[in-house]
Amino acid sequence: MSKKSTVGKSTVERPKAGKPGTAKSAVGKSRIGRSAAEKLKANRASLGHRLAYALRHPGRVPRHLRRTVRDAWLWRRSADHVAYYRAVMRSDTRRDPDLAVGGRSRERWLALGQMQFDYLVRHGLRPEHRLLEIGCGNLRAGWRFIEYLEPGHYYGVDISPDILFAAQDTLQDQGLQERLPTLTPVRDLRLGFLPDGAFDVVHAHSVFSHSPLSVIEECFAHVGRLLAPGGWFDFTFDRTEGEEHHVLREDFYYRTETLTALAADHGLTARFMDDWEALPHGQSKIRVTHAPTPG
Repeated sequence: MSKKSTVGKSTVERPKAGKPGTAKSAVGKSRIGRSAAEKLKANRASLGHRLAYALRHPGRVPRHLRRTVRDAWLWRRSADHVAYYRAVMRSDTRRDPDLAVGGRSRERWLALGQMQFDYLVRHGLRPEHRLLEIGCGNLRAGWRFIEYLEPGHYYGVDISPDILFAAQDTLQDQGLQERLPTLTPVRDLRLGFLPDGAFDVVHAHSVFSHSPLSVIEECFAHVGRLLAPGGWFDFTFDRTEGEEHHVLREDFYYRTETLTALAADHGLTARFMDDWEALPHGQSKIRVTHAPTPG
């Protein structure tokens, strides 16, 4: 079983309904030295980029090499990308659940969760809404949603049973069992077991940044069925303005127009969330809604 979460009630300021807090500065600012425009054009899979990165960060090379070998082994043993990434999450979660979901420290884990919570509340998330979180992880933002929403209104899914064990630890540490959230492992993003129009808000943070286009399209093909009238689906992604690429089949970089066009192919309207760009976060955000009915 994965390592128990150490979120303590005495060290975490609980969110208040309708009064979102401010994400802490621990999220961090972009690294100085390369402009934002250069980063958006960079191809992290290219040999030149990898060599330059190794020269700038020689201490990270051994870890990257170990991860390259591990990922190649896991890929050979996996039937598809979801099975592969489930194995990646199993390996990462056993080391540290917070690191597995992208938090370099407990402080950063808390700050990123607070940022997600604040953003959705500012954009209209209300306690009576029903929220589906795809890729809920160990409840980095989820525990805040669970406390804010009415009991039984939070539904978290993840492809990794191991990270859901850690989510159960977080839920217990925060004393939120009586909020009756649902935490469910899934084998794919078809989500066929969920009812039509069940959710006012669907949220996927740092999911598509780890997904090939086929997995994203699978989600787009089915998420519209789950949205209630007037509902929306927010997701983050790693954005590039250069060539689309991936690194180790773990991190995928897409152009905005690729994802908005793909959503349109499935009868959805997608728009880039400019106000998210002002926040200290490395990914971008798109909001998807049902396309307007003609006439």
